[in-house]
Amino acid sequence: MALLVVIGLLEFVFIYLRRNFSGMASLRMETDLRNDFYAHLQSLQVSFHDNWQSGQLLSRAISDIGTVRRFVSYGLIWFLQTIVTFAVVFVLMAQLDWQLAIVTVLCMLPIAYFSNRFHEKYKVIARRIQDQQGDLTTIIEEMATGVRIIKAFGRMPLMQARFDDMARRLGASNIEAIAERARLWTQLTLLPNLSLAAVLLLGGYKVSHGSLTVGGLIAFMNYVFMLTWPMDAIGWVLSMNEECKTAVQRLNEVMDSRPDIADLPGARAMERCKGRIELRGVGFKYPKSDAWILRDLNLTIEPGETLGLVGRTGSGKTTLAYLVPRLYDVTEGSVLLDGIDVRDLHLRSLRSHIGTAFEDPILFSASVHENLVMGRPIVSDEELKRALKVAQAEFVWDLPWGLETRVGEQGYTLSGGQRQRLALARAVLGSPPVLVLDDPLSSVDVHTEAVIERALASVLESVTSLLVVHRPSTLALADRVALIDGGCVAAVGTHAELMRTNPLYRALLSQEYEDSESRMVTA
Repeated sequence: MALLVVIGLLEFVFIYLRRNFSGMASLRMETDLRNDFYAHLQSLQVSFHDNWQSGQLLSRAISDIGTVRRFVSYGLIWFLQTIVTFAVVFVLMAQLDWQLAIVTVLCMLPIAYFSNRFHEKYKVIARRIQDQQGDLTTIIEEMATGVRIIKAFGRMPLMQARFDDMARRLGASNIEAIAERARLWTQLTLLPNLSLAAVLLLGGYKVSHGSLTVGGLIAFMNYVFMLTWPMDAIGWVLSMNEECKTAVQRLNEVMDSRPDIADLPGARAMERCKGRIELRGVGFKYPKSDAWILRDLNLTIEPGETLGLVGRTGSGKTTLAYLVPRLYDVTEGSVLLDGIDVRDLHLRSLRSHIGTAFEDPILFSASVHENLVMGRPIVSDEELKRALKVAQAEFVWDLPWGLETRVGEQGYTLSGGQRQRLALARAVLGSPPVLVLDDPLSSVDVHTEAVIERALASVLESVTSLLVVHRPSTLALADRVALIDGGCVAAVGTHAELMRTNPLYRALLSQEYEDSESRMVTA
């Protein structure tokens, strides 16, 4: 009795240790895999994210990695237990009666056929389910980020219909998967019963002829019964294995993507930056596109100079701005910073010398302070106050918790103008030697724009600036203006020179002025 108690306690301890170890190991693996996945996503170029739905990336980062963890934590253990159980039971069977053991093995051979059929069908279903989960996640994410537009246009029924349709298709795929698993489990459950019938027939014959005792036959039948649970487990293991393989395949579609924009061998850091920017024969077209956005473009911006970029919508102004901090790489030609090709510099070093503010300001679900410093190691209070003053973003002091106020996802608790001013403050914070500004004042009112421009002018005196201009009033900040037309530099000069000599420039500014006046009247 005491021995049974000891054995029971030992079994309890070993089961606890096994489950605790496998659970902790699989959770650590899941955490490491998710961290690696996120780090890899950050290393990939902007063009990769242009072509991927955010919902598909989210489902891979959460659902697919969780599927891999569940297989490692449960499926792998069940698989090992099943193999060990089969091996031990068949050895015991062979020792008792090798002929009955062979019959049992022959009855189990259909496992291979059933498993192969299941594999061919279930891998397609599993892939469809996981892709549909990504599509459903995308719909939810689009609703969450676009809820204002959806409500403003009264499109809630339309979005609900889209969601219902995708949820219905996902549900249908899950039902198909359940049916396929049920079919496999039914087939596998029949095999022990088939083995039992064969053992009874052959065993009864052997007992009647005295080559096997009744006790031996009963013992052998007990061994057959011991295979019932492993046969059931095979169904679970096979389905989890297919789901895991599909998840790994989906993860590898991202992890196997190599960063096109990365530190090249021999890349160096730039300790000091004067800010001279030169574009030599620059040509650019987006990946998977044959259309040239920029072609044979040459420009030079001297240290401390502000160059404005003017052109029609779609002329390539914003694309050109993306090339300086290497958000995209040129297709031909080169971009030089202080005479060094930006591709020969460490990305971290290059971007540490460049402040950027784009037309669509992106803020994160964090405090105002965290959005401003963006991980910079040391930022003094004076630098923060100066940047906020330049951007006319001193409204932050009136927020409930000042700089520690959380601005919500994408900063939607703030107005468009407030978000844009914070983005501008973030760009000028720390006085980077190079500024790339893409119409950073498009969402602010005319009075605030004038105040910001006066403050920004003093900042631009000491830095090299590339300023994408959509509003004529902003041209006052530029020392020179480059007119971009058809992806090329059509003219370069001061604002006064171009107004006097270039009809296209005059026409563009006249149109922009009328649009600006229209916005003022509407406001």
